[in-house]
Amino acid sequence: MSLVLAVFAMNGKAQPTTHQKPRVLISTDIGGTDPDDNQSMIHMMMYSDLFDIEGLVSSPSFGNGSKEEIVRMIGLYAKDYPQLIRHNPALMSPKALKKLCKQGRHGLMPYKGYGEPTEGSRWIVKCARKQSDRPLWVLVWGTLEDVAQALHDAPDIANKIRVYWIGGPNKKWGVNSYAYIARQFPQLWMIENNATYRGFITDNEKMELIEEYRDMGNDANRYGTGYYDYAMKGRSTMGADFINYYKGIVKMGDTPSLLYMMNGDPNNPTGDSWGGSFAPISHSSHREFYRQTNDRDTVPVYSVVEWFFKGTARTDIAQDSVCFVATIERQQWAGYYLGEGRYVLRYSPKAPAKLTYTIASQFPELNGLSGSFIVNDTWPGEHNAADYPLGTSWYSDRPERSLYEGKWQGAKTQRRWRQDILEDWAKRWAWLIQ
Repeated sequence: MSLVLAVFAMNGKAQPTTHQKPRVLISTDIGGTDPDDNQSMIHMMMYSDLFDIEGLVSSPSFGNGSKEEIVRMIGLYAKDYPQLIRHNPALMSPKALKKLCKQGRHGLMPYKGYGEPTEGSRWIVKCARKQSDRPLWVLVWGTLEDVAQALHDAPDIANKIRVYWIGGPNKKWGVNSYAYIARQFPQLWMIENNATYRGFITDNEKMELIEEYRDMGNDANRYGTGYYDYAMKGRSTMGADFINYYKGIVKMGDTPSLLYMMNGDPNNPTGDSWGGSFAPISHSSHREFYRQTNDRDTVPVYSVVEWFFKGTARTDIAQDSVCFVATIERQQWAGYYLGEGRYVLRYSPKAPAKLTYTIASQFPELNGLSGSFIVNDTWPGEHNAADYPLGTSWYSDRPERSLYEGKWQGAKTQRRWRQDILEDWAKRWAWLIQ
């Protein structure tokens, strides 16, 4: 039996616990539009001794992500590997990691939520079906496209996997795959982390500034924007590479999925862990409108919101085909034809706000339709008749107001461990001092 020693800091006192290495498969949109996956990949490789890693799946919903980008990151790790294993010979070899790289789906799912199998989705199925007394933990750093495809093709794996998903913006982009899973697999063991992960991001109140590279020069705070200078600068190949992502400022919004496996009891989502603490939820918020909405219409943050429109029945376009575009927050979202003159727009808001939408279409009955709606800051909110009912193993951000960090629900359950996490990582970076 393979054992890992995890030291969990509780009230300032280290409490050692032992457990089997978790079986882990990572689905990542690395190389797409957000370079924080590159940051998280470096972190994962430097802690690869703590996991039985079984797959590294490239699931790029947008951008130019590919498994070649994962391989490139492993190549950086390979240059530092000889020095790292002098301190920790249990780290996975670059060769072993490369064998696990698989290509998943490029692009988003259609309205129905699934498409065609990919190398990545087939690999998820293969790993999930292995004979083991341990579940396969699927850590999703992007959208759920390949997980949805794997579940569609092999429904039997639903009770063999446990999913920890960084949702929020990823839910907004991949709302079709999410809606399919919530509707068809409500008994899935799922941690839906929509906001808790925000507690790990450096200077979270300035998140938008981080993403735009504005006003975020490194400072003297070694747990803030000064962490790169404190821990990574001059630390061989990966240290030199880290500066290329957000100027070395630690975002790493996907890393809490790994942290959850490292400290605490992964079998108890309601307990304290480096990856946050979560509450069971019995429904996933879903709102349906059969009209244009306005400022009197309020929906829960992270909910699945759908607008259904009636128009001319058409034989010249197929069902589930994109036939109009809605602009929301200066971004464009696909609208679909459902057949028999029915059209739908589906969206998931990533943050509390007042939002507006405008539709452009070649069809006169849709073109120019517009409206607005209010997004509140509570997830999953009050029950609604359209909600997706969930089973007993679906968890999400803690609802207590005392655990909000600004508008981010549950983020304080993550923030409280950030200094301990960064200090622990700094010790490993020190292995790369020349």
